[in-house]
Amino acid sequence: MNLWETMSGGDITREWTAFESRAEALPAGHRAAWEEIKSHLSPYSDFTGRKLIPALDGALGLLEETAADGQSVNEVLDDDIADFCAALAGREGVRTHRDRWREQLNRKVARKLGRLGG
Repeated sequence: MNLWETMSGGDITREWTAFESRAEALPAGHRAAWEEIKSHLSPYSDFTGRKLIPALDGALGLLEETAADGQSVNEVLDDDIADFCAALAGREGVRTHRDRWREQLNRKVARKLGRLGG
């Protein structure tokens, strides 16, 4: 990957296109789970989405294997895709954009209150 590909995001676009073409080959139930996985993993992403590529690749690989084995999504994910995604992203210690924004806002409010109160 060269600098231009990194800056322009062309590598991510290619990865995303490959993911979507792989997902199209899945049975309907597995495709629906893929859509849910994408939406539940998005809060764990960084600005570029580069951080999610390995997690998405692993999740899609799992869906492909279970579909090939004839297993249903419920057998593998237990109808709890949100928890699966949190575990996949490493819920413990992983900060989302919302967490960072909340911390930033709290610091700003604390500074303003410190100036007003003292």
